[in-house]
Amino acid sequence: MTLSRRVLTSTFLVWLTAWVLFFGSRRAFSALAFGFVVLASYEFFTLLRTAKMPSYRLFGVVMGAILMLVVAFEQGATHSGEVFFIVIGCLFLFILQFSHKNNSEALTGISLTMFGILYVSWFLSFTIKIRYLDGGAMWVAYLLAVTKAGDIGAYIFGSLFGRHSLIPHVSPKKSVEGFFGGLFLSFAASLLFKPYLPLLWSWAHLSILGVLIGIVGQIGDLSESLLKRFCQVKDSGSVLPGMGGMLDALDSILFTAPIFYYHLTVFS
Repeated sequence: MTLSRRVLTSTFLVWLTAWVLFFGSRRAFSALAFGFVVLASYEFFTLLRTAKMPSYRLFGVVMGAILMLVVAFEQGATHSGEVFFIVIGCLFLFILQFSHKNNSEALTGISLTMFGILYVSWFLSFTIKIRYLDGGAMWVAYLLAVTKAGDIGAYIFGSLFGRHSLIPHVSPKKSVEGFFGGLFLSFAASLLFKPYLPLLWSWAHLSILGVLIGIVGQIGDLSESLLKRFCQVKDSGSVLPGMGGMLDALDSILFTAPIFYYHLTVFS
């Protein structure tokens, strides 16, 4: 039942994202990414609360949402609005802390809140930046396909052939076999996109990029596993049947999106 729910949920997310990407406007995609970030940010700060770690949950969710709006308003341009907003957010966190008489965990609360804003909202905002580039819809599709192919490959190869634990103290279920299976599918997905990409990148370029995205995507997955292990929870939430939370669905993309964006700015 869990596997069937996972497949149905994944199919719906793929269909929704693909429809918005290729039939919706750039603003529609920004709105979709905005919704994903609000859910994922709420889950992140709820994880911290579950672990009894200090943070400003409402402030973090609202600031993360506004940051996405700032990036969308700038239409993906490399302006300083988002950086200025991050600085203002940090400033207001200190002002909020001034009202607390107990400052024993002030630095922890401020740091964790800022980390949540950057890790979830700012990192995912790079998908909006990519969408506003020339041929942005296909670039986002490529990024998502290659990253998620790694997730699927790691899951399938790990389930069928997994014998050797990858990093058991971080994620006991992830295996070396799953890791390399994920890299293989990321590599294959990257090559399969060659005829459809806006730029004529070579086979060698796409091979290296596919492996790079595959590695970074799995590091993103392991990073969220580390967070969940610290907070002693299995899933970040329950909003996605069979998959867990929105943060569980986005974890591998959080690092690949900014890296791929800067790759595009260099090689386009």
